[in-house]
Amino acid sequence: MSENEKIEAAVFRRLLEHLDSRKDVQNIELMNLAGFCRNCLSKWYMAAAEEAGVSIDYDQARERIYGMPYGDWKARYQSGATPEQLAAFERNKPAD
Repeated sequence: MSENEKIEAAVFRRLLEHLDSRKDVQNIELMNLAGFCRNCLSKWYMAAAEEAGVSIDYDQARERIYGMPYGDWKARYQSGATPEQLAAFERNKPAD
Protein backbone atom coordinates (compact mmCIF):
# COMPACT_ATOMS: atom_id res chain seq x y z
CA MET A 1 0.00 0.00 0.00
CA SER A 2 1.39 3.39 -0.96
CA GLU A 3 1.77 6.25 1.49
CA ASN A 4 -1.08 8.05 -0.27
CA GLU A 5 -3.35 5.02 0.11
CA LYS A 6 -2.46 4.78 3.81
CA ILE A 7 -3.37 8.44 4.26
CA GLU A 8 -6.63 8.03 2.34
CA ALA A 9 -7.53 4.95 4.45
CA ALA A 10 -6.84 6.91 7.65
CA VAL A 11 -9.00 9.78 6.42
CA PHE A 12 -11.82 7.36 5.63
CA ARG A 13 -11.60 5.82 9.11
CA ARG A 14 -11.65 9.33 10.59
CA LEU A 15 -14.75 10.21 8.53
CA LEU A 16 -16.53 7.10 9.83
CA GLU A 17 -15.53 7.97 13.40
CA HIS A 18 -16.82 11.50 12.92
CA LEU A 19 -20.14 10.32 11.50
CA ASP A 20 -20.42 7.84 14.35
CA SER A 21 -19.93 10.65 16.84
CA ARG A 22 -22.65 12.70 15.12
CA LYS A 23 -25.57 10.29 15.09
CA ASP A 24 -27.75 13.36 15.61
CA VAL A 25 -27.03 14.39 12.02
CA GLN A 26 -29.66 12.72 9.90
CA ASN A 27 -28.99 11.33 6.44
CA ILE A 28 -31.48 13.71 4.87
CA GLU A 29 -29.51 16.62 6.33
CA LEU A 30 -26.30 15.23 4.83
CA MET A 31 -28.02 14.79 1.46
CA ASN A 32 -29.45 18.30 1.50
CA LEU A 33 -26.17 19.95 2.49
CA ALA A 34 -23.51 17.75 0.91
CA GLY A 35 -25.25 15.62 -1.71
CA PHE A 36 -24.29 12.33 -0.04
CA CYS A 37 -25.14 10.40 3.10
CA ARG A 38 -24.22 7.26 4.99
CA ASN A 39 -26.18 5.15 2.51
CA CYS A 40 -24.19 6.68 -0.36
CA LEU A 41 -20.97 5.80 1.47
CA SER A 42 -22.29 2.24 1.85
CA LYS A 43 -22.90 2.00 -1.89
CA TRP A 44 -19.45 3.43 -2.66
CA TYR A 45 -17.89 0.95 -0.21
CA MET A 46 -19.71 -1.93 -1.87
CA ALA A 47 -18.61 -0.76 -5.35
CA ALA A 48 -14.98 -0.38 -4.24
CA ALA A 49 -15.07 -3.86 -2.72
CA GLU A 50 -16.41 -5.26 -5.98
CA GLU A 51 -13.64 -3.49 -7.93
CA ALA A 52 -11.13 -5.13 -5.57
CA GLY A 53 -12.70 -8.55 -6.17
CA VAL A 54 -14.29 -8.73 -2.72
CA SER A 55 -17.92 -9.79 -2.45
CA ILE A 56 -19.81 -7.55 -0.01
CA ASP A 57 -23.55 -7.04 -0.13
CA TYR A 58 -25.36 -3.80 0.67
CA ASP A 59 -26.26 -4.88 4.22
CA GLN A 60 -22.62 -5.73 4.98
CA ALA A 61 -21.47 -2.41 3.53
CA ARG A 62 -24.07 -0.53 5.59
CA GLU A 63 -22.95 -2.30 8.75
CA ARG A 64 -19.36 -1.18 8.04
CA ILE A 65 -20.44 2.44 7.53
CA TYR A 66 -23.02 2.62 10.33
CA GLY A 67 -20.97 0.55 12.80
CA MET A 68 -23.97 -1.71 13.44
CA PRO A 69 -26.76 -3.33 11.43
CA TYR A 70 -28.69 -0.63 9.60
CA GLY A 71 -32.02 -1.64 11.17
CA ASP A 72 -30.54 -1.16 14.63
CA TRP A 73 -29.09 2.25 13.73
CA LYS A 74 -32.37 3.34 12.17
CA ALA A 75 -34.40 2.27 15.22
CA ARG A 76 -32.03 4.00 17.65
CA TYR A 77 -31.02 7.18 15.85
CA GLN A 78 -33.13 8.01 12.81
CA SER A 79 -35.87 10.56 13.28
CA GLY A 80 -38.57 11.53 10.86
CA ALA A 81 -37.77 14.13 8.25
CA THR A 82 -39.47 17.48 8.56
CA PRO A 83 -41.60 18.82 5.69
CA GLU A 84 -38.87 21.41 5.08
CA GLN A 85 -36.18 18.71 4.83
CA LEU A 86 -38.29 16.66 2.44
CA ALA A 87 -38.97 19.72 0.26
CA ALA A 88 -35.25 20.57 0.15
CA PHE A 89 -34.46 16.96 -0.73
CA GLU A 90 -36.92 17.05 -3.63
CA ARG A 91 -35.46 20.36 -4.89
CA ASN A 92 -31.88 19.10 -4.65
CA LYS A 93 -32.11 15.57 -5.98
CA PRO A 94 -30.69 15.05 -9.45
CA ALA A 95 -33.03 14.65 -12.39
CA ASP A 96 -33.27 11.12 -13.77
